[in-house]
Amino acid sequence: MAKKLYFLFNPVAGRGQIRTSLADVVEIFTRAGYETTVRSTESRGAAEKLAREFDADRYDYFVCSGGDGTLDEAVTGIMQRGDAEKPVTVGYIPAGSTNDFGASLGISIDMKSAAETIVHGHTERCDIGKFNAEAYFVYVAAFGLFTEVSYSTPQDQKNLLGHSAYILQAMRELSRFDKIRPYHIRVTTDRGVFENDYAVGMITNSRSVGGFEGITGKHVDLSDGLFEVTLIRMPKNPVELNGIITNLLASDLHNEYMDHVKTSRLIVESEESISWTRDGEYGGDHTRVELENLKQVLRIRTPNPRKDAKIPEGRR
Repeated sequence: MAKKLYFLFNPVAGRGQIRTSLADVVEIFTRAGYETTVRSTESRGAAEKLAREFDADRYDYFVCSGGDGTLDEAVTGIMQRGDAEKPVTVGYIPAGSTNDFGASLGISIDMKSAAETIVHGHTERCDIGKFNAEAYFVYVAAFGLFTEVSYSTPQDQKNLLGHSAYILQAMRELSRFDKIRPYHIRVTTDRGVFENDYAVGMITNSRSVGGFEGITGKHVDLSDGLFEVTLIRMPKNPVELNGIITNLLASDLHNEYMDHVKTSRLIVESEESISWTRDGEYGGDHTRVELENLKQVLRIRTPNPRKDAKIPEGRR
């Protein structure tokens, strides 16, 4: 039987560069012997719907191109299928402004190189997160300061400035220190209970967030079944805020300003409703969130091999 590949792309992700690289990407797939079906996303939620309806019997790979939000939708749709007997292998061509998860896996931001990885790389097994009963996230769920930056930054600014657009938006938030608000949070983990007034909370499975490497920890394994949880206490003044930023950029997460722990599951509770983000997209307002690490459930094509890759069981 002929090899077949389903290719879904977001035409507005990043600077829309997929539209100029589309022919080159499809040619790479064709040269590798794949018949390719090409679809574009027409609105938010389209990738999730198409992934949920994906015919795993007909195609070898489900390939998506876009930002982290597009990948999040695709993986969410795949997880909602409920057909574990026919696992779906994902190919990813990063086309967004930050591409944290792709960078963590060593997937090139050059679209042609990423396409070559899909047809000539190998399949890696990675963890993803479950968010309450029916939602999922690929690499980060977060609340508090900065977390609205990813989904509040206008798309035209993202397309024009790329990653710099996020930096500018974050600087605007920092300039209004007096408006930073804490949330009294109780976090129950495998390693104990943490309760304090926190300005930021990040539950991650990535080596970078917002394009900043190292702020999730020094020893991150994307297939160990554990989240990296970082809870940042409310700074009392701009000096403490500067200390927090300095420690984050230095990957020093065990200090007087933060609680940091690895855990396979956690419950986050607050008296007031808090806005969450999942993979850079709005994740709803909640007073209680249960998060579970789903160990090695995501099959994704990566470069062959990554020197820092830990070979999980069941690799095909």
